[in-house]
Amino acid sequence: MELAGKHVVVTGAGNGIGRAMCLRFAAEGARAIVVADLDGDAAAAVAGEVGGTPFQLDVSVEDEVVALVRSAEDANGPIDLFCANAGIITAGGLDDSNELWARILGVNLMAHVYAARALIPAWVARGEGYLLHTASAAGLLTGIGQLPYSVTKHGVVSLAEWLSITYGNAGVKVSCLCPQGVRTNMLMAGGEDASNFLLPGSKSPEEVADVVVAGLADERFLILPHPEVAEYFRRKADDYDRWLGGMRRWQAQIDQLRG
Repeated sequence: MELAGKHVVVTGAGNGIGRAMCLRFAAEGARAIVVADLDGDAAAAVAGEVGGTPFQLDVSVEDEVVALVRSAEDANGPIDLFCANAGIITAGGLDDSNELWARILGVNLMAHVYAARALIPAWVARGEGYLLHTASAAGLLTGIGQLPYSVTKHGVVSLAEWLSITYGNAGVKVSCLCPQGVRTNMLMAGGEDASNFLLPGSKSPEEVADVVVAGLADERFLILPHPEVAEYFRRKADDYDRWLGGMRRWQAQIDQLRG
């Protein structure tokens, strides 16, 4: 996909990767950019930067996702690219509450389902449309100490695969963005010391946006800002038990660092 002249919608666009993508899409000549975020003020600020339209919503509420899609279509015509980018994280495990699980499932997974439901029928009728899912390397490899996050990101990867298989022949294109550490508010909340094991080798949101644009141009399914993730994924598939053993050793090292 070439972004010049395209109508683009980005959720979670008030900061981090979403904001960086909006700026990069504007630089590529997108004709209309809808900047959607739970934080309406942040969405308005980014929209001001790119000459776009702000939209405040909670992506975990299906009616609000439908309203976003319909509002964008009414204002700018058919949506060419929808970036389901909003996400949250928890560093918890089995002790996380059911309420927390419900919230992260809604934002990190069901929001992607809601977007697909709202978009794909019209795209199939039109014969084209592009859905970019922001997942994570944790959706391919599992994140240490991040049970709900890893489960939901695995779900996003699986959903994206299914959508590509099911609707690819009808003209619907799907990509799945799977970065490791990105220097966003989400990552930096983990601190800047050795206990934040994702900080070394992390990318800036702007670097990720550059890789996204290149991946969209090539229409690649997996978009990997950290190329080493592809090698880790291959090793996992080649010998699952060996990979699990390596991950347990890494878990032990992190536990030792954290005292």
